[in-house]
Amino acid sequence: MSLSEVGNADRFVDLAGLLESCEVDGFRADFLSWGHYQPEYWRNYWHSHSFHEVCLAYSGEGRFDNGSVRYDVVPGSVFLARPGDVHEIESSRAEPLGIAFWGFTFRPGSDERGWWSGLTRADGPVMSTRTGALPALVTALALEAASPVSGYGTALTALGSTLVMETARAFASDEDLAVEPVRRDRGPLVVAAMQRHLRDNLSRPITVRDVAAAAHLSERHAERLFTQQTGSSIMSTLRRLRLELAVQLLLDHTLSITEVARACGYSDVRPFSTAFKRKYGRTPGEHRRTGGTEFL
Repeated sequence: MSLSEVGNADRFVDLAGLLESCEVDGFRADFLSWGHYQPEYWRNYWHSHSFHEVCLAYSGEGRFDNGSVRYDVVPGSVFLARPGDVHEIESSRAEPLGIAFWGFTFRPGSDERGWWSGLTRADGPVMSTRTGALPALVTALALEAASPVSGYGTALTALGSTLVMETARAFASDEDLAVEPVRRDRGPLVVAAMQRHLRDNLSRPITVRDVAAAAHLSERHAERLFTQQTGSSIMSTLRRLRLELAVQLLLDHTLSITEVARACGYSDVRPFSTAFKRKYGRTPGEHRRTGGTEFL
């Protein structure tokens, strides 16, 4: 999402009646203001807030004075006034400044460093170029506000939570953002995807190639990984799953045995009956007559 798209987010201010609070990692954020300045000359004089106010510049130029420090504002600048910061913003007359801004309270219950430290550290930076997903979030929020439809509350809360997190990340140090890399064994996940593909297609002709392609693997790699994780080959697992399905379907007397065979991927009753008796020691018809029970 480009910064120019933020310029179309003039309905951002309408969020004032739609999104009032959200939860982020167990921390509550209450939104107190939403706004949007078109690129024309403007100035808001020295003032302070009891909340965090964040501005995202999407066009033009200007200045942001925070206390005794002056910052130049250009497209892509994200700047922050923390609670109690006395500040002033002024647009350039030659290149008028366009911004979107949002204000919220945020009080985490822990002093431990993390993505939120950019908001809570009084000595932290107030100017950043780390826009991340902020332009896309501002645009998405404005679109939801412009035409609310069913489910908009859930969408706005999710977007608002992400906005708070991305805002804090823009001002957090790399050290505070660092986490231990997650090292996951993807083998079980890939095999689960292959098993899911088998279950979803039991009535259709399936080959190892089909299953491997669904997992984006070569046939050899897919077969090796599958057998390693499950102890069975892909095709033997397919046969087992088909017959397990047949056990259930045979109890439905609205289905003929031929229909059950086809629902389980067999084109003919004969190979189906042979496979079923080999596994369960009785024919499909006998299984149906006994209601799925065995009499010893």
